[in-house]
Amino acid sequence: MSDLEVSRTIAALPEKLYDMVSDMPRMGEWSPENTGGQWLKGATGPTFGARFQGTNKNEKKGWTTTSIIDEADRGQAFAFRVVVGPIKVARWGYRFEAVDGGTKVTETWDDQRGWLARKAGGSASGVHDRLSFNRSSMETTLENLARSVEA
Repeated sequence: MSDLEVSRTIAALPEKLYDMVSDMPRMGEWSPENTGGQWLKGATGPTFGARFQGTNKNEKKGWTTTSIIDEADRGQAFAFRVVVGPIKVARWGYRFEAVDGGTKVTETWDDQRGWLARKAGGSASGVHDRLSFNRSSMETTLENLARSVEA
């Protein structure tokens, strides 16, 4: 069980939605906090082990992270671990389930920070209640994803 899960049914095929969220340079089109980024070390897309440098920004701060793809099953599941240097931050994931009317997309977040990183994370990002903030951000991400694909 994840620390946080948010789901939404979106009128699109699972493969289309997978392609959208796994195109990490485009994540800033949907996420209210991530602004995109670039693939690292020769990676050109979302394959297992690929690395991505993400840029993030909210109304208080901006920062970068590194993401490592650890699940890439087109149309089924996509997930990545986020680190800052040697410090584990989180695991983000998406599951896709075909349902009547489209695809049930479930976004998950697992906090992987130790107590010291949690304390420092509030100062680094300007977000001290990460659980509540992420719930709202995940709802916005799925809403924006739906709006984009259903337009």
